[in-house]
Amino acid sequence: MQPLSYARANDVDSAITLVAGDPSSGFLAGGTTKVDLLRLGVEHTDRLVDINDLPLTAVDELADGTIRIGALARMSDVARDPRVVARYPAVAEALLLGASEQLRTMASIGGNLCQRTRCPYFRDDVSPCNKRETGSGCAALDGISRGHAILGTSEHCIATHPSDLAVPLVAFDAIVHTVGPAGTRMIPIDDFYLAPGTTPEVEHPLAHGELIVAVELPPLPLAQGSLYLKYRDRQSYEFALVSVAAAVAVEDGVVSAARLALGGVGTVPWRARLAEQHLLGAPATPERFAAAAAAELAAATPRPDNAFKVALARRAIVRGLTRAVEGGRS
Repeated sequence: MQPLSYARANDVDSAITLVAGDPSSGFLAGGTTKVDLLRLGVEHTDRLVDINDLPLTAVDELADGTIRIGALARMSDVARDPRVVARYPAVAEALLLGASEQLRTMASIGGNLCQRTRCPYFRDDVSPCNKRETGSGCAALDGISRGHAILGTSEHCIATHPSDLAVPLVAFDAIVHTVGPAGTRMIPIDDFYLAPGTTPEVEHPLAHGELIVAVELPPLPLAQGSLYLKYRDRQSYEFALVSVAAAVAVEDGVVSAARLALGGVGTVPWRARLAEQHLLGAPATPERFAAAAAAELAAATPRPDNAFKVALARRAIVRGLTRAVEGGRS
């Protein structure tokens, strides 16, 4: 592991000043991803600025019903917050399924949103990877791609985004609040994750020294009946092959509102807007759910190793929507 220096910030402004003034500095929260990447030599940071003393751990309900989650709130605490469990059950489920108990106790909400891909070619520090070394190529294109993306890919990158939490956040129009050298920003979650295109190394719009301070979930009654399903190679801690966050409202047998997002299949947490459009005003039947899934997945670009994800995602969407209509019953 490379030598590095360490500083501890006592307030948001000093943390931003310490990092923004030094291009080789970076923030350290739970460290469950950052430290791994430093040990592997994938990321190169000369100084870590510890932000764990900052007052960003609260989960609050605002006057309009918005749930505001501090960026340093731990995954385990948010997953068990009664307001999150009652009003956004898919968020609570995604947090519980997203990591082991030990990791959930350490990992922060802000760090979870910024975690890097688990693509083995990115993390081996040897194979060509455009995320790690711009212009070097993408080893996954002709390599083992079983766990890689089928939506939002480009000729420069097919790595999936690993966050479980981000999937329901995308479904429910979360807002990311930041503070940086240029001031404060409110970034819609849809704008926070950037598809690889020709610049896969640019994963989000955060400037150097810009710090996530909170994530807000706007009032959404539909989310109270939401759920999160995760399909993986083993039931213990593992990343998703396909995951689904779903919420559906039905009136007189017809879908009146729907939210749907996918994980494990996209280069970014994937809001399935085309499927949502196909659902509105349609009968709440498995056949219609399958047609909506097929419409969303028509743009998939699988490779031989991960072609199974198309069928798996289609079935997962149907099951997720069906269970959402049934009130989460399996």
